Amino acid sequence: PAAVLALGAAAPGSASAQPAAPAASPLTFTAGLVSEYRYRGISQTRFQPAVQGGADYAFANGFYLGAWASTIKWIKDAKGGADVELDLYGGYKGTIADGLSYDVGALRYVYPSNGLKPSADTQEVYGAITAGAVTFKYSHATSNLFGFADSSGSGYLDVTASFDLGNGYMLAPHVGHQRVAGKGNGIYSYTDYALTLSKDFSGVVPSISLIGTDAQKGSYVAPNGKQLGRSGVVVGLKSNF
Repeated sequence: PAAVLALGAAAPGSASAQPAAPAASPLTFTAGLVSEYRYRGISQTRFQPAVQGGADYAFANGFYLGAWASTIKWIKDAKGGADVELDLYGGYKGTIADGLSYDVGALRYVYPSNGLKPSADTQEVYGAITAGAVTFKYSHATSNLFGFADSSGSGYLDVTASFDLGNGYMLAPHVGHQRVAGKGNGIYSYTDYALTLSKDFSGVVPSISLIGTDAQKGSYVAPNGKQLGRSGVVVGLKSNF
């Protein structure tokens, strides 16, 4: 069934349709290549490379809009028609106190002409609190989640930190839990983890990530029988401009 392959979508080394932080210019772009596209710990490309890119516009009043895209394979593996994921999002960022900020918004995952029933297209709303280097975020599905039937109300809770090691190096540990709602969908709930090391060379950012999950064997499986949530190393190269 489509649900076996379904959990998909956004983000570098782990997740990537995350809105970019406001920069000197309100309009920013990213383009990159990863050895495989993982989202919430699950491979979206059957452990094969992906091309990715996006654009963000940050308004002076705290609102932002953005779009991000990646090549994928899981829709066609599930007998659908899409080989691209497009994420459209918007929200608002604000400051509560020094070192404490928040981010709220909505995100639409679009898989053009995916042809799956239920459709893989997914709508989430999210809210995040950042305290110093640590961000706590919850994403709530207001539609079916990535093709799982009767899964509206699913949620993803994650904690991600970003530590500046100096000289452009950043270390980002991450842990999250995906809960898939709906009768019979419990087998698809799991916890994921990641540890990413990156270095910024004046806007060109190579990275290496250790990513894995505790997804039940047989829950997320490629047509060749490989477990899509198994532990692995992902390398990437991204340019910010």
